[in-house]
Amino acid sequence: MTAPAAEEAPEGVRPAGPGSPAAPADATAPGTPRTPGADGAAGEGAGPEEERTEERTQEARAAQRELFAHTPGFILGDTAAFGGSLVGGAQHGVSGGRVDGDVYMGGRTEHHYHGPAGATPDATGEIPRARLDALAAVFADGPAFAGALGRLREERVLVLSGAHATGRSAAALMLLHRLGVPGVHALDPETTPGALAGRLTRPGGHVLRDLPLSRNRPLRDTHLYAAREQLEKSDGYLVVTVENSPHLPGIAPCAWEPPGAEDVVRAHLSRYGRAAGEVERLLALEPVAGFLAADRQPAEAAAFAEALAAHDGSAEALARLADFGQAAVEKRCRDWLGDPGTDLRDKAFLISLAVFDQAPYVLAAELADQLYVHFQRLQHPEQPPEIPVFGPAAADRLAFARAEGELRGEATEWGPVTQFTAGFREERTPRVLLTEVWTRHPSARPALVAWIGQLARDGRPLVRTRAAAATAQLAAADLPSTMALLVDRWATSRAVGPRVTAANTLTLAQLLDVPVVLRLLTQWCSDGHAGRRWTAIRAFGLLAPLRPDLAGAALGALAARARADAGNKAEHDSLTESAALLLSGGPGRRRGEVLAEFVRLLYLDTPAVRDLALAAFVRACDNAEDGALVGWYAESGMYEADAARDLATLWRTALGDRAHTRAALDALRLWVHVGGRRADAAHALELLLPALVITADDRKRLDHELRTLRAEDGGPRPPLADHLLTALHPAASAAH
Repeated sequence: MTAPAAEEAPEGVRPAGPGSPAAPADATAPGTPRTPGADGAAGEGAGPEEERTEERTQEARAAQRELFAHTPGFILGDTAAFGGSLVGGAQHGVSGGRVDGDVYMGGRTEHHYHGPAGATPDATGEIPRARLDALAAVFADGPAFAGALGRLREERVLVLSGAHATGRSAAALMLLHRLGVPGVHALDPETTPGALAGRLTRPGGHVLRDLPLSRNRPLRDTHLYAAREQLEKSDGYLVVTVENSPHLPGIAPCAWEPPGAEDVVRAHLSRYGRAAGEVERLLALEPVAGFLAADRQPAEAAAFAEALAAHDGSAEALARLADFGQAAVEKRCRDWLGDPGTDLRDKAFLISLAVFDQAPYVLAAELADQLYVHFQRLQHPEQPPEIPVFGPAAADRLAFARAEGELRGEATEWGPVTQFTAGFREERTPRVLLTEVWTRHPSARPALVAWIGQLARDGRPLVRTRAAAATAQLAAADLPSTMALLVDRWATSRAVGPRVTAANTLTLAQLLDVPVVLRLLTQWCSDGHAGRRWTAIRAFGLLAPLRPDLAGAALGALAARARADAGNKAEHDSLTESAALLLSGGPGRRRGEVLAEFVRLLYLDTPAVRDLALAAFVRACDNAEDGALVGWYAESGMYEADAARDLATLWRTALGDRAHTRAALDALRLWVHVGGRRADAAHALELLLPALVITADDRKRLDHELRTLRAEDGGPRPPLADHLLTALHPAASAAH
């Protein structure tokens, strides 16, 4: 075979062509015919026919992104980070058409700007002194404040990192305020790291809140050096707030820890003029103790302090304080659903809003009417269902539901759009309401099951994901019934779509700590039904980035399945995709541990498991998105000796294995292209390539790939390829 540029291809290198494995299929296009069973009915049996379906599965990473993007905050609120950007917590500071701070929306932080169409946020402006003084009067320092203040005074520039809704933005303002600067200027959050120094020309304080960072937009130590030089010239100080992020190469951020809820409440009560003795009396009230016993964020504590300051000792005032607690939420939900005087359509809207909390209002309203139809058919089967074309105004419906709506800018695949979103004021309401209707009103179950099954077949990703999230909450309330009526029927469907929903449901159920889910997934990995096996395999892949502590168990279950049935290609592909997800996200230390497990499978297991480990590793490497293995290695993995060694072992083994050589070379080509865009990735490749060479064939294979490499647009060989050739042949380079 003659390779391009008249170079002879080394043994084991085959050009990609018509016979090469195809790329994973995208999601089914709208209008694609669905096979029988797509509605969630149980399949009739496991076998080859079940694997051949007209509906093709989404590529696993795309399905994973869809799940994380649209899952409600009450599930993802306490989840560990995925890909360096998840997770912050529930929504706080949103009310009345305005937004205070950052708002976490199911897998990403949205920055909302409100105003006339076409308006842009203020670029830079001085924060009014009165606002700073008012904040200072109620601000509680917290355990990290003193250390942060010392660093800022000495270094002039400070990066304050912390989780969402922990008060880091208020802390940034107060750090500058305590320095006694003549003024504090707010910088445009869209200021790029490279342009930061140029914005610091005025004396005083500067704050850049919620700087968005990513693999392609990191904040580097060089940016801070330039900023510090400018601040010294202008006698200024700068605080940058970010979410916990891996995209801070060379920077040691100051980790922000919020003050305790009791400290926040005390500070606000003092501001409201309550004397010390009266403060202690108020804090001793039973509803207050119950509120402070839970883990509270500063915004919640501040709102509670306002209600507590208004307490006048009456029974009504005490009841208002109790309204902040779980019991009040449960009673309200019971009253809503149990009151015979409440219209059936209103009850349908409440349930729909619980499923679509903090989502576009139009979805909650539209799909509430579909649920209303199911309720009518259940309650009056002899009458045709009717939906009034025009009903109550949105403001009236939200007021009844104790919910709020506002216009928010939201990113979509087509660009930013404005949506009127709605959500309950009390964030616990969705979980309580879904539990209440499922466990206290069993007569409503047939309608709910039919409705949720309808949502799971919807063409909109947000709707499908919310169907899975709602079902996960139902499973937390009553697992056996939820499995029988919904999840198992989806898992045993002939079509892939319902299986995806089943996998998503079980993934989210585990995040809600539903008992026995892990045991169920492990059993399903060896189940006689192919649909249940597929569902469990996908769920394990989805779980590990969200719960890195489960990565070992997930990989063990996938390996066990590979041992049991090495000849099923469709199942092997599913196993490969799920195992690749284990390396596609999660904190650095855990990612290194997973790499070590992959290496162990190369030497201590069967050929089928070895093949799974190599195929999954190559699949994970063939990815340049946020959170991908190449970005992690460039940012942290290359500095961890064990992780770097294990990564080199897997690369070397995959490149030398005939079954995986071509795919591995394709993935390596992607890494070189990434290195052409990122200096840290280029440096990582310089260190990696020599570690991949043990034999003359290893060197020849890599040499051939680099010499025949073309730019991403098909142009001439990129300069980085020449540089890497020098790293690959150090002796020849030294001779010249």
